[in-house]
Amino acid sequence: MGKQRVRSEKARPANQRESLRLVAPVWNGGTSGIRGLSRAVDPEGSQRKGRALLQFLADRFYDVEAVRGYLLQKQVLKVLQKNRSFTYIKERYGPYVAGASFILKQGGAVKFQDKEWMRPNGRGLSGELWKLREVPVEAVDASGCAINYQGLDHLLALRELQSLSLRCCPHVDDWCLGRLHQLADSLRELSLAGCPRISERGLACLHHLQNLRRLDISDLPAVSNPGLTQILVEEMLPDCEVLGADWAQGLKLGPEEQPRDTASSPIPA
Repeated sequence: MGKQRVRSEKARPANQRESLRLVAPVWNGGTSGIRGLSRAVDPEGSQRKGRALLQFLADRFYDVEAVRGYLLQKQVLKVLQKNRSFTYIKERYGPYVAGASFILKQGGAVKFQDKEWMRPNGRGLSGELWKLREVPVEAVDASGCAINYQGLDHLLALRELQSLSLRCCPHVDDWCLGRLHQLADSLRELSLAGCPRISERGLACLHHLQNLRRLDISDLPAVSNPGLTQILVEEMLPDCEVLGADWAQGLKLGPEEQPRDTASSPIPA
């Protein structure tokens, strides 16, 4: 069996054997295959290397799809890993420390009651954090963090949370907003600005948050009519200052309200 395989390898043209060596790491599912694509081509000259790589990808489009699928799966697993449960920390140090640890690990910031803001310092979690087991977390800045539906569990356990910023969080969606009612008694400020997956349906879930005093819903690309949406949110939360688009943005003007071209208008006598 082994001899037949050796003979078949010798029978193949040299260029075909080389192409099989290039493709094999991709199908093996290892990261070495991704890096091997660039190393396998001729290293002499960036232009020649680029042309060879592009030709290789063009000749084997199904392999590009495999690489694309692998990278997508790797990205999903990375998000899941960042939103894993901090069960051990919660059991040993309580929900406040566990929630703060989750945010700091993601690069966010937290503020404990009567304490200064705590931010990641690049050297791991501060030793001061473990001493705050009984101190409530009153503010969280999770701007740009990879929080998703599962990771929101860490924040919902912070029952005294007054201020929450989810600004530009790529994985916060309408389903996440449907869970924020658990913070209705304490939450006063909420920022959802720049979240690409939040639409009108998610914003409608905020009617539970009647204690909100400030809400930022600016720059939400999934909201089709920002001006009208802001008006509806203001009616839904009458005691809350709603920041977002200008109230007239996205509204269609009637014929009598259309801007007139003064250059072409006749000058009255």
